[in-house]
Formats: sequence, structure tokens, C-alpha cells
Amino acid sequence: MPEAVWLTPFIHVPVPDDGAELRYCQEAVDQVLRFFGLLVFGQNEWAGQPFELLPWQEQIVREFYGVQVRDDDGSWVRYRRFLYNEIPKKNGKSEFAAGLGLYHLLADGESRPNVGIFAVDKENADIIYQCAKYMVENTALSRPEHKPLAWCRDSVREIRTRFGGVMKVYSGDVENKHGPSFSAILCDELHAWKGRKGRARWEVLTTGSDAARRQQTVLVLTTAGDDPDRASIGWEVHEKCRRLLAWRQGKPERPGDMDDPEWLPVMYGVSVLTGDDPDKLKDLDIYDEELWKACNPSYGVTMNARKFRAAARAAKQSEAAERSFRWLRLNEWISTKDVGWLPLTLYDKTQIGPSAKKEREAWVREHLTGKRCFGGLDLSKTTDLTAFVLVFPPQPGLETAVVLFRAWKPRQTVLEAEKADGMPFRDWERAGFLSLCAGDMVDFRDMVEAVLEAKELYELLYLGVDAHLADTLTPQLQDAGVRVISISQTMVGMSPAMKEVERLLRKREMLHVHNTCARWCFGNVRCAVDGNENTKPMKDRSIGRIDITVAW
Repeated sequence: MPEAVWLTPFIHVPVPDDGAELRYCQEAVDQVLRFFGLLVFGQNEWAGQPFELLPWQEQIVREFYGVQVRDDDGSWVRYRRFLYNEIPKKNGKSEFAAGLGLYHLLADGESRPNVGIFAVDKENADIIYQCAKYMVENTALSRPEHKPLAWCRDSVREIRTRFGGVMKVYSGDVENKHGPSFSAILCDELHAWKGRKGRARWEVLTTGSDAARRQQTVLVLTTAGDDPDRASIGWEVHEKCRRLLAWRQGKPERPGDMDDPEWLPVMYGVSVLTGDDPDKLKDLDIYDEELWKACNPSYGVTMNARKFRAAARAAKQSEAAERSFRWLRLNEWISTKDVGWLPLTLYDKTQIGPSAKKEREAWVREHLTGKRCFGGLDLSKTTDLTAFVLVFPPQPGLETAVVLFRAWKPRQTVLEAEKADGMPFRDWERAGFLSLCAGDMVDFRDMVEAVLEAKELYELLYLGVDAHLADTLTPQLQDAGVRVISISQTMVGMSPAMKEVERLLRKREMLHVHNTCARWCFGNVRCAVDGNENTKPMKDRSIGRIDITVAW
């Protein structure tokens, strides 16, 4: 263990190598705690209730605001400049950040405070702003009405004070960040500050920006990141803070590691518990509730234990759900670029009707003819697999939703495709799972004919298409009376449908007509998952064709 100076029986710091004089100031801590006593929670079911700091939040206040150093002029100022709080989602991070931001705006002793809120984009930064706005407008901070202590200006996303202070959401661009002299900087979800732009934003905000401020504060509040390449500024700061903690605990990871007294890292999650060691992460029992509590200091308070257990059950059934569980619930920095979607066993358990071609086609005619349905069309770039899927919702004659698949490949290149994919496409054609088109590319006229045939056989309500590849087909189909909807092939455009399909399959409320080609596509799907638990199938990362599943 490095030599430490104990400022209280519960708070100690490494002995400064420059001989700096330190102290613990209870008055400074009490000032922050009293300020939070003026606030209310700003979102979810606790909105409007008194803001009661949880033990882990109060400890941060004590360690960050209570430890002071004697400045060159003899005055006492905060010892730390950077507070790095890495914690899983739903632990109250945004509320805490909003409260700290308002403290620096109104009570930290700056004559003209300038508090900047930064995130990867304004929409993310707006989460903290909306919390802070609610706190202002629902407490004494917005009074008296004719001359309030603070007020909000939504048009420019800022909170101003009677004394000239401002707390403002800033854009992600770095060009206009050199000028302002920030007294406090709130960096939200640093893990998402990727690429050169994210690194430039961090460097502009933190390098030399404290020159005109006596005790500038940089508050970094983030979850773990999805950064398999380990190249982002978020990962770099995470590594710095994790190694700082290891050094302060007497377990340096590298020979040259040393302390950086400007930083206070407060980190929760399996990444810091295991030191990001892949073997230790692999051996963890991620379904141990004691581990959940260790990673989530707000477990059972702001984080609902029942819902946490439900997320754990889902993680046992899906690679994508396990990835999200590790990342967002246990705060593991993700090292894989993609994950599978759902197990093939789930697909196999949700078949309806017979498997043999003749009996299967008879079942479709008997049970689906004339029924209401929705279509999805995934067009290939002429040489790949093209898919058309119909989903029949529950209706008279159908107790559950039923899915019917169709697919096409060019006949002339089928031998090459069988060698490349290792699949018996010609056998699948004979079994009725796939159609082979004449020539060396898929003829889109076949697709138009198939959609119009479906319109005649069934009550086709809407057809979803990918706008980028359906420009020529859409006018033809619309002229024939087909109502066409453009579906964005983005995370936002596809995640809701993927989640709904998963929900229905797991509850056995969506069944499918047997199709081996569709089963192959289902098993090939690899997904990208973002920080909001949105999921999107990735054709370029999947282990084979997935076109039928995308159309689904």
C-alpha cells in the first residue's frame, strides 16, 4: 500500500509527493449536503419527492468536496479536479449529475459560474438538463416569482441565475469550446465519445481550461462502453482510473504506474472488480445476486430487483440479452463487436402446421387464405438472397400470429452459392422453401408478382420495404393498390420490431410455417446492441445470409 495520510477515520489519500498540506473540511461537505436538501428528484416515479442522497452518493460528496489543499495564497481549495463516476444504468446517475451541476451553478462560491453540460449529442445532454430544470421549477430555487433565484430557458437549453451564472447544454462540436471559462464541466456518458471528434472534445474541455478558475471541477458520469477496439477516449480514461484505483490499493498493474492526485475515481461493475481480465470475466457467475448488488449500489432502491431478475432470465436465453446484461447491468466494457440473436431451439419450438411440402401448402391454403396480413420485403443487390415475409396477426380463425416465408436466388449462380454458403439451395427449391430465378440475378419483377399475388390471396394491409433498394418497385406496387411503408434500416428503425418478435416468440404468441431456408437465416443473425438496449441485425457481421429474418 502507498503511504497514506488519514484525514478522518474513514477518508485517506496518498501522501502528496510535493509536500502539499491537506485537510478534511466538514463545512464544505455540509454545504453540498444542505444544498441537496433543497432539491427534489426530477424524473420517474420519484419526481417531486425530496432528494435524499444514497450512501454511495454521500460518500462521493465527502471524498470529493471534503478533501482540500492549501493554495499558494494560503486559502483552502478542493484537492481533486476530476470526479470520475463509472456506474451501471438506472443507479440515479443523471439525477446526481443534475444536482451537482446546480450546486456548482448556485452554491460553490463562484462569482459568475459557468457550468457546461456535454454529451455525445444534445439529446443525451438534455437528460441532465431536464432533470435540473424540474428541480429548479419545483423548488424554492424558482422563487420569488417576480425575481427568481434561477430560471430556465428551454429555447437555448440553459438555466440562468439572478447573479449572472449559467448552466447550459452545449453541442458536440469542438470549434466553439475554446472561449468559455467553465467553472464546472459535466461530461455525460464519456464511453460514447468515440473517434477523433470525441477525443478532441475531451482535450479542448480539459486541457488548460482551468487556468482562470480557482477550483474548476470536471464531473465525468458514465456507464461502461461498447468499444471492442479499445481506441476511444472513454476507454483511455476508464483504464487510467482503474489503474489509479489499483495503485492506491497497493496493487499496481504496471511498473511505471503512479498516482494522479487531481483524480477521484469511483467505479462500480465487473470491469473494475476483475481488472478487465478476460479469464476472470469469463469465470464470473453473472447470475449471483450478491454480484448484482456489488455492481449496483442503488440495487433495490432506484433499481427494481424484480426487473433485474427478469433481465437476468432473459440473458440466459439469448446471447444478445446476455451481452446487454453484462454491459448495462453489470458495467462490463464490451470486447465483442456483435452477438447472436435468439437460439434456434426457440425457432424450432414455434412451428405451426405440417412439415412436408404438399401438406404444408394445403395447410396454408386452408388457414391463411383471405386473412389479414402485413408484408416485409428485403431486396438483395440482385445476386444474393431476396425475401418476402407475411405476418398474419391473431384474428378469427387464427389464435396466434402466423408467419409465412418466401425467398429467391438466381438459378445460374446457385452452384457457386452452394459452395460458398455450404447450403443445399436446389434441394430447398424442390422442398418449396426457396424459388430459383432464371438468369444470374434476381429479377425484381418476380418480387412485384409475388406481392400482387399475396394481395389477391390475402388481405395485405401494408408492405414494409427498405427505401434504399425499393425505389423502382415502390411506384409499381403503389399503382397496383399496395400500401407501401418505408422502413429505415437503422437501430431506431429495426429495434422495436426485433424486440416485439422476440417477445411474441418467447410467449409462443407468434408461430411460423415450416421453412428450412428461413431457419438457416434465423440462426445466422448477428446483432449490434447500443447503450439503450436497442438491437439491429447486421448483415456484414452475420455468419451467413439473414435476409429472411430481416424481412420478418
